[in-house]
Amino acid sequence: MLDRLQALADRYHQLSEFLCDPMIMNDSKKLREYSKEQSGLQEAFDAYEKYKEVCGQLGESKLMLEEKLDDEMRDLVKMEIGELSEQQTTLEELITVLLRPKDPNDDKNVIVEIRGAAGGDEAALFAADLYRMYTKYAEAQGWKVSVLDTSYNDLGGFKEVIFMIAGDKAYSRLKFESGAHRVQRIPVTESGGRIHTSTATVAILPEAEEVEIEIHDKDIRVDTFCSSGAGGQSVNTTKSAVRVTHIPTGIMASCQDGKSQNSNKDMALQVLRARIYDKMMQEEMSRQADERKSKVGTGDRSERIRTYNFPQSRVTDHRIGLTLHRLDSILNGDIEEIISALTIQAQTDMMQASSDLGE
Repeated sequence: MLDRLQALADRYHQLSEFLCDPMIMNDSKKLREYSKEQSGLQEAFDAYEKYKEVCGQLGESKLMLEEKLDDEMRDLVKMEIGELSEQQTTLEELITVLLRPKDPNDDKNVIVEIRGAAGGDEAALFAADLYRMYTKYAEAQGWKVSVLDTSYNDLGGFKEVIFMIAGDKAYSRLKFESGAHRVQRIPVTESGGRIHTSTATVAILPEAEEVEIEIHDKDIRVDTFCSSGAGGQSVNTTKSAVRVTHIPTGIMASCQDGKSQNSNKDMALQVLRARIYDKMMQEEMSRQADERKSKVGTGDRSERIRTYNFPQSRVTDHRIGLTLHRLDSILNGDIEEIISALTIQAQTDMMQASSDLGE
């Protein structure tokens, strides 16, 4: 582990030198590349620096015990050794986690797709609730939200809404939100006061850059149509909405919320790249099905992951057995406790899998 840490520290210092090089400072691509790499090393580098400091202090304290000390001083040194040993163990555990292979998509922005599923109008209204929950969470993180495409029902809910969340490590925080979300409540359309169950699906797709997914003009078909808004009302009479079809895979993406046909095409291509990239990821995960099974789920879009129960003000994440009785605050974007619990469980599962493999 120490060899790996020293290699990491050497690379960190090398990147610092690169970032001070005038030639690299004038090359925006390399500057961005090296800055991103160094940022990815920062947490492990800081932990290693602290670890070296603690080990040094621990060594000095142990040497002091070999000297002639009075009883009071000896007790103080022993107490210090105990505290430093605890810090050393904690740092070793942290560093072990930080050195594990990271998801290459963790630092990426995400494209979120929410669709009303079972439950008709109520499912569409619940999809709108989920949209608000994620946008509120994004705002609290200081992330930027951009709507790419919407399809409303007559009650103002979303049959489908697609939006981008751009921010630091957005994918790493939201990647476990993919799946079927279930709501139990009395619908606004229910006159008898009966509780109904409806579902909406959420897909979290990492943003794919052009260098990762190259789409050739000959491989796509572009169709234009008139935009429409909530309740099917016409937004304009020009064909500014765009649908792009990737012919080799049959994957489609459309956008109508941009200000022009060109902007809608650009956003549709952005979604298309993410969907193609996601398809490649899903195929790769299928090939490694046994390795990716865990409590936080398999990434199957149809997997029921969470229930939002209005009568009991209860939210339950079924993958980790977490139940919280503060539905209102959660739907208002306060989902950090759930996200952190899922992240910790995923890290625990990864460490257990490595242990089982004898790593």
